[in-house]
Amino acid sequence: MQDPDQQRNLIIAVVLSMAVLLGWQLFYAGPKMKEEQARQRAATEQSQPAPSPDGTTPAPAKPSATTSPDGTVPGAAAVQAPVETREQAIDASPRLPLETPSLRGSIALKSGRFDDLVLVKYRETVQPDSPNVVLLSPSNSPEPYFAEYGWLPQAGSTQKVPDKDTLWTVPDNAKLTPSTPVTMTWDNGQGLIFKRTVSIDDEYMITLQDDVVNNTDAPVALTPYARVHRYGTPKIQGYWILHEGLIGVMGEQGEHVAKYKDILEEGTTTFPTATGGWLGFTDKYWAATLIPDQTAPYRAQFTAHQGKLPSEKPAYQSDYVRDPVTIQPGATQSIQSRLFAGAKQVKLLQAYQEDPGILKFDLLIDWGWFFFITKPLYYLMEAINSIVHNFGVTIIILTVLVRLAFFPLANKQFASMAKMKKLQPQMEQLRERYKDDKVKQQQELMELYKREKVNPIAGCLPILLQLPVFFALYKVLFITIDMRHAPFFGWIHDLSAPDPTSIFNLFGLLPFAVPEFLHIGVWPLLMGITMWLQMQLNPQQPDPVQQQIFNWMPVVFTFLLASFPAGLVIYWAWSNTLSLAQQYYIMKKHGVEVHLGANISRKFGTLGSLYGRLTGKSRE
Repeated sequence: MQDPDQQRNLIIAVVLSMAVLLGWQLFYAGPKMKEEQARQRAATEQSQPAPSPDGTTPAPAKPSATTSPDGTVPGAAAVQAPVETREQAIDASPRLPLETPSLRGSIALKSGRFDDLVLVKYRETVQPDSPNVVLLSPSNSPEPYFAEYGWLPQAGSTQKVPDKDTLWTVPDNAKLTPSTPVTMTWDNGQGLIFKRTVSIDDEYMITLQDDVVNNTDAPVALTPYARVHRYGTPKIQGYWILHEGLIGVMGEQGEHVAKYKDILEEGTTTFPTATGGWLGFTDKYWAATLIPDQTAPYRAQFTAHQGKLPSEKPAYQSDYVRDPVTIQPGATQSIQSRLFAGAKQVKLLQAYQEDPGILKFDLLIDWGWFFFITKPLYYLMEAINSIVHNFGVTIIILTVLVRLAFFPLANKQFASMAKMKKLQPQMEQLRERYKDDKVKQQQELMELYKREKVNPIAGCLPILLQLPVFFALYKVLFITIDMRHAPFFGWIHDLSAPDPTSIFNLFGLLPFAVPEFLHIGVWPLLMGITMWLQMQLNPQQPDPVQQQIFNWMPVVFTFLLASFPAGLVIYWAWSNTLSLAQQYYIMKKHGVEVHLGANISRKFGTLGSLYGRLTGKSRE
C-alpha cells in the first residue's frame, strides 16, 4: 500500500487540476466561443442602437483627437459622437477610393486618415457570402480604428498644420491603385503647401511621401508624427500562447509588446530614441503598423486612455514623433513613411523585411521562445502543403516527420519505461517490506536499480529534449494564418475553428443545440480515445483511487480540447496514435507484457475478451 499522505496529496492535486480545467472550459472557453460567434453574426447584420427614454436614438461617445495646441501627438482626450453605422461614417466625409488585389476601401479627404480598409481575400466566416474582414474604420463609426500621419507646429507658432478638419484635395476621378499613385494637397493659407503622395502595392503596404513647400519669407520648423489609434478593446483569443495587443520593434532596443489590460493600467509607455523598426497593433491574423523612415531617429510610445463616463470604452494608441525639420524660405522638405495594414502572411512579412528593409518585421508573427525551432517547422509545413494542397493532410504528414526525427529518443524513453515496468513487482515488494522505513526503502530501490542496470530518470531526458519541438509545432499550428478557414475532409470546413459536431445531439442527427461546454465533436472524442488507449498500455494501478483518476484523465482532456481549433485536435489525436503504436512496439520488443487487451477486457467485458483472444492475451 502507498503512504496515505502521498495518496491524499495526489487526490487533492488531481481534483484541483480537473476543477481548473473544467472551470476554464465552462467559464472561459465557452463564453469566448459565444463572443466570437456573436461578433461574426454582428458582422453580417447592421446593429440598431437602443432608443433612449425620450424616444431618440443616442450613440455612445467615441474619442477623436485633433492636433494638440502644445505640439504633442494627438491622443484620445477629445470626444466625438459616432453615426449609427460604419457605412454612414464613411459617407460623412469625401473620399479617395483605393483598390488593390488585396485591399478595398478609401482615404478620408477630411483629415487625411487611413480609416477604411477591407481585406478582399479574407472573410469573417467560411460561408462564401460572408462579409470581408474589416480592418480599419472611421473615428465616428461604432469601432474606430485608423492610422494618421501629420505635422506638429513648434510651441507658440501660429502656422496652421493639417488636422482632423483639414480638407485635402485630389485630382478629379482620382483612384489609388498599385499602378496609380495619388497626390493629396492642402494650402494652409499662410504660405505653406502640404503635399502627400500616396502609393500602394499589390498586398498591404502603403507608402507616403510628405512634402512641405515653404512660400513664406521665414524658416518654419515642423515635427513629423504618426499614430495608429484604436477605440475599444477588441475581442481577442485570450490564449497565453499568442500575443494580441500593442507591439513594436524600436531599433536596437528590440521587440516590445503590451497587452491591452497592461497598457490600460500603465497609461503610457515611452521608449528611448530609436532608429529603424515599426510599431502598431497586432491581432491573431491581422496587423496595422506604422513604419518610420528606417534611417531617421524617432521616439515611440504606447498609450491608453479610459473615459470618465461608464459608456465610454478605453482607447489605445501607438505613435511616434521624429526630430523637428526646418524648411527654409522657398524650399521644400520631404519625409517618407509607410503603413502596413493587412494579413500577417509569413513570406510577405519577410519580403518586406528584405525590401524596403524593415527591421525585424517578421516579429509581427509571435514565433515564441523557441523561434529557432518554430520557423523551420513552418517552412517544412509550407513545403509539404505545396505538394498535398490540404492543410489537414499537411498536419498529419508533418507530425509523422517530427515523430520520425525523434524516433531514437522516443525509443530510449519507452525502453526505459519498459524496464521500469518489468521491475514493478519487485519495487512493490520493497515498498511493502520497508513501508515504515523510507530511508531503507530508498536505499533498497537504488540497489535494485544498480543491480538491474536501470536508470529511473533515463526516460526523462528524451522527453525534455522533445518538449520544445512539440511545443513549437503546436505554436506553428496555432498562430499561422494558413490554417484559417482551411478545410480538411468531411465536416471540417475550418481547421482554425472547433469541431462543429457534438456527441450530445448525435452529431447533428437530433434537432437541438447543446450547451457550449458540452460541445464535444468527433475529433475531440478520437483524441480522448487515443489518450485512453495509451493509458491502457500500462498495467492497472495497485491503488484503486489512482486508477480511477487515470481513467478520468482522458475525459477531462476531451472536454478541455473540445474548444480548441480542429487542426490542433487532429494533431493531438494523430500524435497520440503514433505514440501508441511506438510504445506498443517497444514494449513487445523488450518482452514486457502488454496490458492493453486485458485492461480493455476488464472495462468492456465481452468486446474486450474478444480483443484479448485475437491478440493472444487472456483476461487477467
